[in-house]
Amino acid sequence: MKGTQDHATLAEVFNRDEDRVDWHDGALWWIRQKRDRSANLTPQWEELREAASAIKSNVISNLHDYLLQFEENLKKNGVKVYWASDAEEHNQIIHKILSDKNINQMVKSKSMLTEECHLNEYLADRGIDVINSDLGEYIQQIDNEPPSHIVLPCIHKKKEEIGELFHEHLGTEKGLSDPTLLTRVARNHLRNVFMTRRAALTGVNFAVAETGEYVVCTNEGNADMGAHLCEVQIASMGLEKIIPERKHLGVFLRLLARSAIGQPITIYSSHFRKPRPGQEMHLILVDKGRS
Repeated sequence: MKGTQDHATLAEVFNRDEDRVDWHDGALWWIRQKRDRSANLTPQWEELREAASAIKSNVISNLHDYLLQFEENLKKNGVKVYWASDAEEHNQIIHKILSDKNINQMVKSKSMLTEECHLNEYLADRGIDVINSDLGEYIQQIDNEPPSHIVLPCIHKKKEEIGELFHEHLGTEKGLSDPTLLTRVARNHLRNVFMTRRAALTGVNFAVAETGEYVVCTNEGNADMGAHLCEVQIASMGLEKIIPERKHLGVFLRLLARSAIGQPITIYSSHFRKPRPGQEMHLILVDKGRS
């Protein structure tokens, strides 16, 4: 797998292609300019950042209490709660949840924590197939590469290269590189994945101690598709995602997308609280050095 090479080696290879480096720098600078414009158009920008910092400082000082409050409210809401000290324990918990239900296929929305834990590889070694449903993550998966950016997983790829990958893996016409058409092909392919997979996993952007709910932010709606169509819904959450009260979401949701790519808010900011009738919900709280 390409991702097993160390960063310095991969960077050295990447930097030999000056045209690509210049193009890549331009793409990232375009995103940075969007971010700065969005920040400058928000009158309370610095006040929002200070408020978010204060809320998180309070969380860090009272992490124990907020996590226990969150766990208590999750259980009241009918969610099964697990604690994982490291990646191995996190992966084992998910494997057991799936194995107990005789599930060998899962759809996953974007989760940097599961990348950190190498969940896909762990499950694949045990006969469980995982499909990443975020488009950028899916592109990286079929190219056998890890994401190259925390927000923009395939920012280093050109549309022509993505077209070649889709030709090889999804049978599109050779030379097709129109982003709209490629996205349409991916959507049709992933729709079948959503319809047929009994288990779905999401990450967690924000976890509200007060209510026992968690919020997942996407621009593609893929987390919602997975969560609403599955029998078994799993959420992987780093301890640091906790916030004290629901009202605090107003601060963070105004900052998140603006800070990431310069848009006012993610298209979907979805709240998950209780399983629907006949569905199971599981949430894993992961330390992995965070505490």
